[in-house]
Amino acid sequence: MDDEPLSDWAERRDAKIGRLRAVPIAPDQGPKGAHVNPDAPRAIERWNGHSWEPYGFAANLNDAKHLLYPGVAGDPEPPKGPAPKLLGSGRGRHRKPQPPR
Repeated sequence: MDDEPLSDWAERRDAKIGRLRAVPIAPDQGPKGAHVNPDAPRAIERWNGHSWEPYGFAANLNDAKHLLYPGVAGDPEPPKGPAPKLLGSGRGRHRKPQPPR
Protein backbone atom coordinates (compact mmCIF):
# COMPACT_ATOMS: atom_id res chain seq x y z
CA MET A 1 0.00 0.00 0.00
CA ASP A 2 0.97 3.63 -0.36
CA ASP A 3 0.00 4.45 3.20
CA GLU A 4 2.36 6.25 5.51
CA PRO A 5 4.24 4.04 8.00
CA LEU A 6 2.66 3.89 11.44
CA SER A 7 5.90 5.05 13.06
CA ASP A 8 5.79 8.36 11.09
CA TRP A 9 2.20 8.94 12.17
CA ALA A 10 3.06 8.16 15.81
CA GLU A 11 5.95 10.66 15.75
CA ARG A 12 3.65 13.39 14.45
CA ARG A 13 1.02 12.55 17.06
CA ASP A 14 3.54 12.51 19.90
CA ALA A 15 4.96 15.87 18.81
CA LYS A 16 1.59 17.45 19.67
CA ILE A 17 1.58 16.16 23.25
CA GLY A 18 2.11 19.00 25.69
CA ARG A 19 0.55 21.75 23.56
CA LEU A 20 -1.31 24.37 25.55
CA ARG A 21 -4.49 26.31 24.80
CA ALA A 22 -6.46 28.98 26.64
CA VAL A 23 -10.22 28.52 27.01
CA PRO A 24 -12.50 31.26 28.41
CA ILE A 25 -14.15 30.31 31.68
CA ALA A 26 -17.85 31.01 31.23
CA PRO A 27 -20.89 28.88 31.91
CA ASP A 28 -22.34 27.00 28.93
CA GLN A 29 -19.51 28.05 26.61
CA GLY A 30 -16.77 25.94 25.09
CA PRO A 31 -13.59 27.02 23.33
CA LYS A 32 -14.06 30.24 21.38
CA GLY A 33 -11.85 32.61 19.43
CA ALA A 34 -9.20 34.44 21.44
CA HIS A 35 -10.75 37.81 20.63
CA VAL A 36 -14.07 36.91 22.29
CA ASN A 37 -14.29 38.53 25.74
CA PRO A 38 -10.56 39.25 26.26
CA ASP A 39 -11.09 40.27 29.90
CA ALA A 40 -12.63 36.92 30.90
CA PRO A 41 -10.52 34.52 32.98
CA ARG A 42 -8.97 31.64 31.03
CA ALA A 43 -8.35 28.01 31.85
CA ILE A 44 -5.06 26.80 30.41
CA GLU A 45 -5.41 23.26 29.08
CA ARG A 46 -2.72 20.80 28.00
CA TRP A 47 -3.08 18.12 25.32
CA ASN A 48 -2.09 14.72 26.76
CA GLY A 49 -2.41 12.79 23.51
CA HIS A 50 -6.05 11.83 24.03
CA SER A 51 -7.86 14.82 25.53
CA TRP A 52 -7.36 18.34 26.90
CA GLU A 53 -6.63 18.32 30.64
CA PRO A 54 -6.55 21.27 33.10
CA TYR A 55 -3.07 22.75 33.39
CA GLY A 56 -3.33 26.27 34.79
CA PHE A 57 -5.27 29.49 35.09
CA ALA A 58 -4.91 33.03 33.69
CA ALA A 59 -6.79 36.16 34.76
CA ASN A 60 -7.36 37.40 31.19
CA LEU A 61 -6.28 36.93 27.58
CA ASN A 62 -3.09 38.95 27.97
CA ASP A 63 -1.93 36.81 30.90
CA ALA A 64 -2.84 33.68 28.95
CA LYS A 65 -0.71 34.81 26.00
CA HIS A 66 2.28 35.20 28.33
CA LEU A 67 1.82 31.60 29.50
CA LEU A 68 1.22 30.17 26.03
CA TYR A 69 3.98 32.09 24.23
CA PRO A 70 6.82 32.76 26.69
CA GLY A 71 9.55 35.06 25.45
CA VAL A 72 7.42 36.62 22.72
CA ALA A 73 7.06 40.38 22.90
CA GLY A 74 3.61 41.81 23.62
CA ASP A 75 1.29 43.30 21.07
CA PRO A 76 3.07 45.92 18.94
CA GLU A 77 1.99 49.49 19.56
CA PRO A 78 0.16 51.18 16.69
CA PRO A 79 2.11 53.97 14.98
CA LYS A 80 1.58 57.38 16.53
CA GLY A 81 0.28 60.36 14.62
CA PRO A 82 -2.47 60.79 12.06
CA ALA A 83 -2.97 58.23 9.33
CA PRO A 84 -1.82 59.34 5.87
CA LYS A 85 -4.59 60.63 3.63
CA LEU A 86 -4.42 58.58 0.46
CA LEU A 87 -7.98 58.67 -0.83
CA GLY A 88 -10.15 61.52 -2.08
CA SER A 89 -13.01 63.01 -0.13
CA GLY A 90 -16.37 61.32 0.04
CA ARG A 91 -17.65 57.93 1.00
CA GLY A 92 -17.80 54.60 -0.72
CA ARG A 93 -15.60 51.77 -1.85
CA HIS A 94 -14.87 53.18 -5.26
CA ARG A 95 -13.14 56.43 -4.34
CA LYS A 96 -10.25 57.13 -6.62
CA PRO A 97 -6.83 58.05 -5.23
CA GLN A 98 -5.91 61.73 -5.45
CA PRO A 99 -3.70 62.52 -8.46
CA PRO A 100 -0.26 63.92 -7.56
CA ARG A 101 -0.14 67.72 -7.60
